[in-house]
Amino acid sequence: MVYFTQDKEFAQEVLNKAEAYYVQIASDLGYPRYSAFWTWEHRVKIYIYPDRQTYQKVSNQPGWSEGMADYRNKRIISYAHGEGFLDTLLPHEMAHLIFRDFVGFKGEVATWLDEGVAQWAEPLKRERVKVVSQYLLKNGRFFSVADVVNLDIRKVSGNNRVAIHSIRDQDGKRTLLSLNGKEVVDIFYVEAVSLVGFLIAHYGADSFTEFCRQLRDGKSLEEALSFAYSTRISSVEDLESEWLRYLRSEN
Repeated sequence: MVYFTQDKEFAQEVLNKAEAYYVQIASDLGYPRYSAFWTWEHRVKIYIYPDRQTYQKVSNQPGWSEGMADYRNKRIISYAHGEGFLDTLLPHEMAHLIFRDFVGFKGEVATWLDEGVAQWAEPLKRERVKVVSQYLLKNGRFFSVADVVNLDIRKVSGNNRVAIHSIRDQDGKRTLLSLNGKEVVDIFYVEAVSLVGFLIAHYGADSFTEFCRQLRDGKSLEEALSFAYSTRISSVEDLESEWLRYLRSEN
C-alpha cells in the first residue's frame, strides 16, 4: 500500500516496482506467498512524502538519509524522487522486511546474513559484487568467514585500526590484516552479499530457505549449515572453502 500527497505518477511507479521486487525477492529466498503473508492488513505500507524536508521532519532521520524501514510495523518511508530510492533503497529494505518476516524477531539475526540478503536484492549491487569480489580475492583482502560471522560491525567505525584474519590463500595460509574501520566495513558488506549470493546461486533457493529456517528455530550456524548443505558444508571452514572454490572457478 503506497501513501502519497502529491506525485501520483511517482507513487504508481513505487507501487509497480515494489510488486516486482516482492516477486523477485520471495523467489530468490524460496519464500512462497502463503496465507496471511503480506496480504490484506499484513501488506507493507510505503509512505512517500513530497520532499526531503518533510520526510526528515516526520521520520527524525539525519540529513543524509534517503529513506528508512520500520521492521516491526512493516513500513518503508521516503520522499518523492529520493536519490536511489527505486533501484537501491526500496529493494534493500523490502528484502530486510521479507527476511525478518520469515526469521522473526525473537532472536538476534546475524548482521552478515541480514545485510547480505538485503544487498542481494539490489539489482545494481548484484551485478557489481562478482567484480569487486574477484578484486578483493586477488589482492588477499577478503576476511576469514569465521571472523566475518563473529564480527560486530556496529562497533567498527572511523579510522580505528582493526586486526582481522584473511581468508586462506592457495597454500592454505592466513594473514593477519590491519585495516582502518572504513575499510573493514566496506569489505564486510561486500563479503556478506558475496556469501549470500553464493549460497543462493550455487545451491538454490530451497536449500537457503532451509538454512534460514534452521537458524530461525534456534540452531547454531554450523548446525544449520549441516542440515541444509549436508553433502558439502558442515562447518564455517567448509563454507569458506566452498565459497572460495566457487569464486576462483569464475576467474
